[in-house]
Amino acid sequence: MRQGNQQDYVSGDCGDHDGTTGATDSEEFLSPPVVHTPGDCAVVELRGEIDLLAFQRMAPLLDTVAAGPYRVVAIDLTGTTFFDCSGLSLLVRAHRRAAHRGGRITVVCGHRLTLRIIELSGLTEVLTPVATVEEALRPSP
Repeated sequence: MRQGNQQDYVSGDCGDHDGTTGATDSEEFLSPPVVHTPGDCAVVELRGEIDLLAFQRMAPLLDTVAAGPYRVVAIDLTGTTFFDCSGLSLLVRAHRRAAHRGGRITVVCGHRLTLRIIELSGLTEVLTPVATVEEALRPSP
């Protein structure tokens, strides 16, 4: 299993310098996140399978964004194809970093199984899942 650093992951460089991908079977389902920063908010789009490998690769980026100056960090899971307890740990970790500085995390998700994992874990109120990015970025009441 190939371990990349944050810069490799943010840039999407999953390949070797000879032009081949060098990806293992599990890495081919891992897509680099895309980060948008509209105003005082950040949107992190996670795609593909969110499992232990994804946790290891995405944690440094999410740590940086969640600890940043953003009022809200929306983690968009609409492009994910798999989500397990490692993904849940990733969300909780981001929530703790954001809450420490007075920010908040909101999860954008419509997939019923992912929502069920969040619900069963008792984190619905903490992660406040919503259906759209626009809804996630609205000021809280």
